[in-house]
Amino acid sequence: MSSIQSAGSFTGQPESHIFAGFLFDLDGTIINTTDAVTKHWQKIGSELGVDPDTILRSSRGRRSIDTLRLYDPSKANWEYVRHIESQISQKYGSSASETAGARALLMSLEEANSTPPWAVVTSCTRGLLTGWLQLMALPSPPVAVAAEDVAVGKPDPSCYRLGRQRIGLGEGEGPRVLVFEDAPAGVKAGKAAGCLFLGLATTHAVDALREAGADWVVEDLRGVKFEGKGEGGWMISMEKMWVEEMKDADEG
Repeated sequence: MSSIQSAGSFTGQPESHIFAGFLFDLDGTIINTTDAVTKHWQKIGSELGVDPDTILRSSRGRRSIDTLRLYDPSKANWEYVRHIESQISQKYGSSASETAGARALLMSLEEANSTPPWAVVTSCTRGLLTGWLQLMALPSPPVAVAAEDVAVGKPDPSCYRLGRQRIGLGEGEGPRVLVFEDAPAGVKAGKAAGCLFLGLATTHAVDALREAGADWVVEDLRGVKFEGKGEGGWMISMEKMWVEEMKDADEG
């Protein structure tokens, strides 16, 4: 008896696509903050009397205010959240790093003769967003959507809907907006906001990103290039996307 199993590799042939604008997640997409955020939540978990592993499992990709509601609602307020997040890049910045290819891609957007609409949409506070970009000396987006800007975090689509609005491309069938995102919850949020998705397999498995609705999946941003103005929008080229390979597998 045989069945079909899927496997694959990052060997996709180069493709080019036209989009009206771009939205970027931050953690795991532009900057790899996993180790820094892990140390942060281990400290907060100890202060709250919550097992660090438990709080880490529930915090990934979630706004701090939403995580705190699960364990200590008295601390789920913006004053406290801004306070604890203001210290992350200062205390644990040495544990963070750029995602491969992120700097080159953002610089090409910033330095374009005609700048395309783009923004960062993140679950962290505006202060932490600024702190990370300054620490890494990375380009700042023309506009941003931070944790304080929406009532509900990912996977609710509010953040990406607001991101579209802030770059002048409201939700609808017309404008093709590409989102760069590493987390399945973020992919689901953006798909519900009518966006197309380039998933980064930096923090989650390829299967999880594909199941969430990612249109393409890459290992990082090294193979993604901004090519400038194209007919009807802005051109992005990509290579080494995930390609599934189907093979027969014998069963006992």
